[in-house]
Amino acid sequence: MKKQARNLHPSLAIAKAPSDVFMNFEAFLSNTETRVHSHTWGQVQLIAGGILEMEAEDTRFLAPPHLAIWVPAGTSHKSFNRRPLDYCSINVSVEMTHAFPTKTSLIKVTPIVTAIIDDFRMREISVAESDEDKRLLQVLIDQLATREMQQHFLPSSNHKYLAPILAEVEENPTDNTSLQQWAERVHTTERTLARYCQAELGMSFTEWRLRVRYLHSMDLLRSGQSVKEVALTLGYNQASPFIAMFKRYSGQTPEQYKNRLL
Repeated sequence: MKKQARNLHPSLAIAKAPSDVFMNFEAFLSNTETRVHSHTWGQVQLIAGGILEMEAEDTRFLAPPHLAIWVPAGTSHKSFNRRPLDYCSINVSVEMTHAFPTKTSLIKVTPIVTAIIDDFRMREISVAESDEDKRLLQVLIDQLATREMQQHFLPSSNHKYLAPILAEVEENPTDNTSLQQWAERVHTTERTLARYCQAELGMSFTEWRLRVRYLHSMDLLRSGQSVKEVALTLGYNQASPFIAMFKRYSGQTPEQYKNRLL
């Protein structure tokens, strides 16, 4: 995604974790960047309303609201968000992270996870004190630790053919240039370019561009456009295929996403 002038987020000085599991809730402004830092505990980062971009282990991770980013203890990382978003970090002691991956990963956010996070946020609870809240917290950890992991939602590549194409598509998500047309522009064949997409991205060019458009659609919905307007902007003749695409990735309809923002 194109990066604009950034606001540097103040570092949070926590000398000692207040509990084996504690949460931090914040509202990030547009174009907010955190400093490069690490923790002595593992951290699950979740957001609502926008897209969180993180750099960790020399890799870029993009997390829309249906995915969380897991950052193991000791991993240096920094994050950035282009649009305002509600942020939550779940900080977990190393002793409780054995079921989590050893490397930074994306985790699917289930409705149960979302409901518990919303409940704790509403009640302004960062450390569970009551037995009931401790049980909820254990459910939350179990849900996150057992979810299917993935390395990337929108993988990137420095390949000489792919890099300029991917950058252009991210900059112009509604561009309909075909893979064959792109191949002609970078002086190769469509078959060769398709092969590089599978090898470098782990998916087809069509799938990769569809994910870019899904991320772009969230910005459009957040800006106030109707579901039909967004569908037309993305090149759909009617709303239903767009709704199916959005639900495939997010697990909710565009209208449900808009209502959650409100």
